[in-house]
Amino acid sequence: PDLTGHEKFGLGNVKYNISRIHVTAVELPSASISLLPGSGIKLVIGNASLTINMNWNIKTWMFKDSGRGTVHISKVFVTAIFSTPLDNTGPTSISLSSCRTTSGDIDIKLNGKR
Repeated sequence: PDLTGHEKFGLGNVKYNISRIHVTAVELPSASISLLPGSGIKLVIGNASLTINMNWNIKTWMFKDSGRGTVHISKVFVTAIFSTPLDNTGPTSISLSSCRTTSGDIDIKLNGKR
């Protein structure tokens, strides 16, 4: 979905819109899934990266600008624990018990005038 909003900076508001958000690359060089006896599943993703392309525009009382942008997020680490109840009373369900995510580097490039 598009991201639209406004922020107040100093003497005025900045209105922004980020649209046409597309994930163009995902790298998972280290990923593992393991069973946790009696409780669920552990997912570990290490040193992942993600690249996103988008359109952007901003408007202030003094100027407006728009263009294309690229965001590259790297050194992403995720650890997630999913619980899987082992009762036989109905369909199998999975729920997220805990999740921890960290990212190391974020590189943002904005090009003006689409």
